[in-house]
Amino acid sequence: MKKAFFASKGQMELKDVDQPTIQKPDDVIIKVLRSCVCGSDLWNFRGINPVEAEAENSGHEALGVVEEVGADITTVQPGDFVIAPFTHGCGHCPACRAGFDGSCQSHSDNFSSGVQAEYIRFQHGQWALVKVPGQPADYSEGMKKSLLTLADVMATGYHAARVANVSAGDTVVVMGDGAVGLCAIIAAKMRGAKQIISTSRHADRQALAKEFGATDNVAVRGDEAVQAIMDLTNGGADAVLECVGTEQSTNTALAVGRPGAIIGRVGLPHTPKQDMTALFYKNAIVAGGPASVTTYDKEVLLKAVLDGEINPGKVFTKSFSLDEIQAAYEAMDQRQAIKSYLVFD
Repeated sequence: MKKAFFASKGQMELKDVDQPTIQKPDDVIIKVLRSCVCGSDLWNFRGINPVEAEAENSGHEALGVVEEVGADITTVQPGDFVIAPFTHGCGHCPACRAGFDGSCQSHSDNFSSGVQAEYIRFQHGQWALVKVPGQPADYSEGMKKSLLTLADVMATGYHAARVANVSAGDTVVVMGDGAVGLCAIIAAKMRGAKQIISTSRHADRQALAKEFGATDNVAVRGDEAVQAIMDLTNGGADAVLECVGTEQSTNTALAVGRPGAIIGRVGLPHTPKQDMTALFYKNAIVAGGPASVTTYDKEVLLKAVLDGEINPGKVFTKSFSLDEIQAAYEAMDQRQAIKSYLVFD
């Protein structure tokens, strides 16, 4: 089978490797139908995160059909159409029961990787996999795109809104105009925010942010951005959703909340140190981490997609085959695509 690897900084390659097999009783083998490139994959592609040559790709979002199940799997069976979340919660530990399956206490191997491949071995599949009604042929390509976002970016955007306790009538700022930031706008609207401020400098992303529910946009950066947001919010937002992880984005997020605001962080932090003094005097709350993908999909998001309430699949603006994996990464790296969609034969 074909599988993508990092050849070196800025360079992907495909290799022919053996198809994965069941290794543990709670394994599930999935034939991948759709996958994608995540903004977090670009940290490796750009060389910001050190990655060894010929390393497995960090891709972690998949939509597919179950091929084989381990002896302990009773929730899915061969032929089932499933969303494969990037997290592998157990569903019964204290963290999972509290709705934080992205930090499952039962598994040390709680995250997917290497799913930019024709087949994957999904570990701990008993609870973590999300079964989609019917078969792939029952769904349009647009619906498949939205279902694929439920493997990560839509759930991650929702996580930012949930941990920030976004509520009806709130004013919300969303840091980041990638797929997660755009999905966070959807989530803020779902939870009843009345004012949603996006922070994009790109016309296509601004337009999609507005379609998803943004009421305002701030395109400047640094101190100028802080002042613009404070002016728009009459002194600070009720909630700030940080969906990037860079030092500038984080600093802005921490600065633009009102006293008592909650900052929901889902951008993987790339800031080695953070001065928390100002937050202390503002009584600000900082929360966040890996998304509770399975929990949100099963409780809220799958139904919202199937009912047509939300359409997060619009974040996929270019499609590629697995053979075009290099172009898929380059399109996102060069901001020619918001998110690259991988279509498998």
